[in-house]
Parts: sequence; structure tokens; C-alpha cells
Amino acid sequence: MIESAVLWLLARLAIPKIGLTAVFLISFISATLLPMGSEPAVFAVVKADVGMFWIVILVATFGNTLGGMVNYWLGYGAHETFAKEKKTRWFSWLERFGPKAMFMTWLPGVGDPISTLGGWLKLPFWPCVGYMALGKLLRYVLMTWALMHVPDHIWRQIAGWVG
Repeated sequence: MIESAVLWLLARLAIPKIGLTAVFLISFISATLLPMGSEPAVFAVVKADVGMFWIVILVATFGNTLGGMVNYWLGYGAHETFAKEKKTRWFSWLERFGPKAMFMTWLPGVGDPISTLGGWLKLPFWPCVGYMALGKLLRYVLMTWALMHVPDHIWRQIAGWVG
């Protein structure tokens, strides 16, 4: 039953008319502390219509940055609740670099906690959002551009291995 529900959802998200909605939602969710990657969705929509490259990149960047902002506010709220928590090297690193450290939120695995810790430390919100957005934009541009230059026969070969 769960498998059929997932297949139904994937079929609905694959419809071109809602491709941007899917990219936004997947990018948003993947920027929270949930383990999920948005790059495959971004690449799939761009591969389906190369003319949408920049709009897909911008929608993904917007969704991913909003997810990072949620992490920031979760960290901000956690600070209020657990203010006596022992500081680690992450805290000193973030305090030293300030909002510029939010540029690194594009990194897989550590990016989401970085944005959460930025909120915990109550770093200035809008500069954090700006650096977050810049890092995420550059990640989407570079990764999607690189994937677009992989020859189609390679993708068919990979699909053959998976399928």
C-alpha cells in the first residue's frame, strides 16, 4: 500500500505542469534536517526542458533557502530552550566567521546543521539568508550544469544498471 502511494506521488510530481512545484517542495524539504537530496529533481526537470534551466535553478534555490531559514529559526528557538548547552568547536567556528559561514550550508550532511547553529548563535538573520542563498544558488548552477554535460548514453547505461 505504501509502495503504491509513493508511486502515485512520484507520477504526480513528474507531470511537467507541476515540475516546478515538485522542485520547490523537494528543495525545501531537503534543506531541513530531513535526509533528502534535491539535485536529482532539479536535474530531471532541467533535462526535460533545458529552456527552463534558470527558472528551475531559482525555484530550487528559493525553496532550499527557505528550508535553511526554517533550520535557522529552529536553532534560534532551541537556543532559548537549551541556552546552557556546552559550546563545541562548531560554535567557535561559526562565531568567528559569522553570517559568512552560512555560505557553507550548500554542503551535504553538514549544511543543514550549520544553518541551525547560526540560529542558535543568533547570527544576524538577513545576512545569513543572503550567504545561504548564494551558496545554494552556486551549488545548483554548478551541479546541474555539470550533469547536463554528461552524454545521454551514460545516463542510459546507468538506467540499465538501476532498472
